[in-house]
Amino acid sequence: MLQRTSCVDTINIKIVSFSSTVQIGDSCIINGLSRALAVQRESEVFYGNEGDLSSYQVYSEPIPFLPINESFTYSRQNPNPLIKVGRIDITGISSASLLHVGSSNHVSMEARIKHIRQLYPSPRNGRNEGEQGQR
Repeated sequence: MLQRTSCVDTINIKIVSFSSTVQIGDSCIINGLSRALAVQRESEVFYGNEGDLSSYQVYSEPIPFLPINESFTYSRQNPNPLIKVGRIDITGISSASLLHVGSSNHVSMEARIKHIRQLYPSPRNGRNEGEQGQR
């Protein structure tokens, strides 16, 4: 792991939610995972069978990680092993996000959100707007 010291005078965060992390100090492994189901309806109706995340393919599909085959060379000089920041202001950290002050070996973050919109048929063409896709 890198041998550098991170120094932050002030951190101001308003909200941290949904599998997010604030990590101060060095770490070896950070894994963040968030899964959400967002249903929007024009009428407030609950059918009782919503919320089964295993019925949606978006939560079980493997994420393709393509190999990086580009060669590169670099030169690094760290004459001062100190990273110094005066102030960090953050409005919100959400959905498997991370604020990390320090060094880390491995970081893996994943957020999967399924949005469902169930709207009344449009008077223009009789079709549900959710069936039309994006406008």
